Amino acid sequence: MKQKRISVFKAVVPCVLILLVAGSCSKKNTNDVSQPLSVIVTTLAGDINPGNADGTGTAASFNRPSGMINDAAGNIYLADAGNNLIRKVTSDGKVTTFAGSGEKGDADGIGTAATFNNPVSITLDGSGNLYVAESTGKVIRKITSAGAVTTLAGGGANGADGTGTAAGFTSPTGIAVDANGILYVADVYKIRKVTSAGVVTTFAGSGVSGSANGTGTAASFSQLTSIIVGYSGNLYVTDSGNNMIRKITSDGVVSTLAGNGTSGSTDGTGNTATFTTPISLTADNQGNIYVSDSAHLIRAVDVFGKVTTVAGTGFSGLANGEGSKASFSTPYGMSVGVGKVYVADTFNNMIRVITAQ
Repeated sequence: MKQKRISVFKAVVPCVLILLVAGSCSKKNTNDVSQPLSVIVTTLAGDINPGNADGTGTAASFNRPSGMINDAAGNIYLADAGNNLIRKVTSDGKVTTFAGSGEKGDADGIGTAATFNNPVSITLDGSGNLYVAESTGKVIRKITSAGAVTTLAGGGANGADGTGTAAGFTSPTGIAVDANGILYVADVYKIRKVTSAGVVTTFAGSGVSGSANGTGTAASFSQLTSIIVGYSGNLYVTDSGNNMIRKITSDGVVSTLAGNGTSGSTDGTGNTATFTTPISLTADNQGNIYVSDSAHLIRAVDVFGKVTTVAGTGFSGLANGEGSKASFSTPYGMSVGVGKVYVADTFNNMIRVITAQ
């Protein structure tokens, strides 16, 4: 079985962004895992000037777009942090407001009757419910497919385990849901677990800054910012303060997938690679992880911890085009669609698209 997985990655790593669309990759050198990825970066929606306008393409506007998630139909749901809104973006770039009035607050309600307080991360369960992590509001909100917003958990003392509003978060910035509907939240130095009934427990992390591998609370993190559930059920997090990507098994065993703690942009495998304050991540159905790096880069990490730079010049900017010539201004949230990786380019106030050639 191990040999089969290796042969798959020899064939697909050079065209990692197009794994969901068979036959779309270049036929040249497909067995050369070291060749650079060939991608094109375009803009799907948004204008560089912040705003909250619905519309299509550049007629729409955002204000610090952050976490996002794709549904099965190809729609993006976006936490528009600066506007305190949840936006919906279709595959052709049509932007509408799905929930939130735009006012800062904690009111539950239907659609625009609800309010949010700095929503930064969003996920989607198998029943079509969205879950939103509010870093400033320190709560987890649930949004049904009909747009009904309720508070699932949070509001108690910082870091307190408990149920519903008796539980507390410190600064939840990442959220993911597994196949059983269990939520996992990146909460500064801890990974919190939230059931569908709103029962919050600490899954991993000592609560003190560190970089120790281990099981459960014996492990430590430094400034967690994002979390995903990978294709095999493992959790992956951006440990921004440690400049690492960490892996957490279903039993709570924490290890380091890539990065050595040093700030940098070096490609390589495992601890030979470096990151600069990695912010967010997403994954495809082949086990590849995509990381938004504060060095204005998009990186890819395969299941063996091999890190490759996909797009970005390494400098802040706004340019579409070939991967290494395209530029971003603090890429934040990311999601995977069919044959594409979507990036919330936060300080350009745009949704960018990365497509393999």
